[in-house]
Amino acid sequence: MEDLLTVARTIYRPLECRPDSYRGWYQQGQLRWLEGDVDEALLCYHRALEYYPTDYWAWYHLAMAHEKLGHVDEAIAAYQRACAIGPENYWSWYDQGCLYMEALHVYTQAIACFEKALAAQPNDYWAIYRQGECWRLLGRHDRAVATYDRALEFRPGDYWCWYRRGDALLAWGKPETALTSYDQALKAKPQDFWAWYQRGNTLESLGDYPEAIAAFTKALIDAPEDAEAWYAQARCLAQVGNYQKAFESLEKAIALDPLTYFPQAETADYFAPLRSLVPWGNLQQLVQPNQP
Repeated sequence: MEDLLTVARTIYRPLECRPDSYRGWYQQGQLRWLEGDVDEALLCYHRALEYYPTDYWAWYHLAMAHEKLGHVDEAIAAYQRACAIGPENYWSWYDQGCLYMEALHVYTQAIACFEKALAAQPNDYWAIYRQGECWRLLGRHDRAVATYDRALEFRPGDYWCWYRRGDALLAWGKPETALTSYDQALKAKPQDFWAWYQRGNTLESLGDYPEAIAAFTKALIDAPEDAEAWYAQARCLAQVGNYQKAFESLEKAIALDPLTYFPQAETADYFAPLRSLVPWGNLQQLVQPNQP
């Protein structure tokens, strides 16, 4: 940081007498980037590249600036120029892959970029994990699980890898195995809402309603305002015949999101016994509170 402050104090004078200084424009771009002035940084990188058009780092930082400003196509083009100049550099391949994955949802291209990044850094957890994510989002659950397994060799306690591995296994039709992944995720984050919630959904799909209820209860400790979890818990409570508790959970779900869950509750077979209870009319009041 001290070096950059020195640059800040001295950069304008040399630029006044040497307007063709690549180094001056590049350093000014770096300084503007650190200050959060991304538009100015972008202009500086462009000027630097006018004088040194084959510089890897100027193209890479230009791409980062475009990405920060939401210029996705320009960022991709700049990352590609950086990759052409420095094909063995990890960062331009990895960041380009993230952009294809997260902004463009072009998962096959993202996988190819991550593969190039891994050629530079074969043991990089994040490139492997993101490859797994792309395979999962493509519906290639077998490839996703195999890739998550490879990532876990480098970070065996990583929450997200275990959690997404569970999601892939669940979508693949392997709920029992998915449970083991969610359990591993919970070892990393014992109070995590999503892992408990997915554990509850998985147990419900297996017909283990008591354990599902317990999992939803744990999930709701972390996110008591989550209507979907209350509704899922009510559904499981109704399945085991605990109608009073089911009604209480359903009431909370409808209070939080009446337009979604009251119509569902009115037609769901498992809530048929609840609809004969006297308090059922109270749920209607949650949807239309001004009606007598």
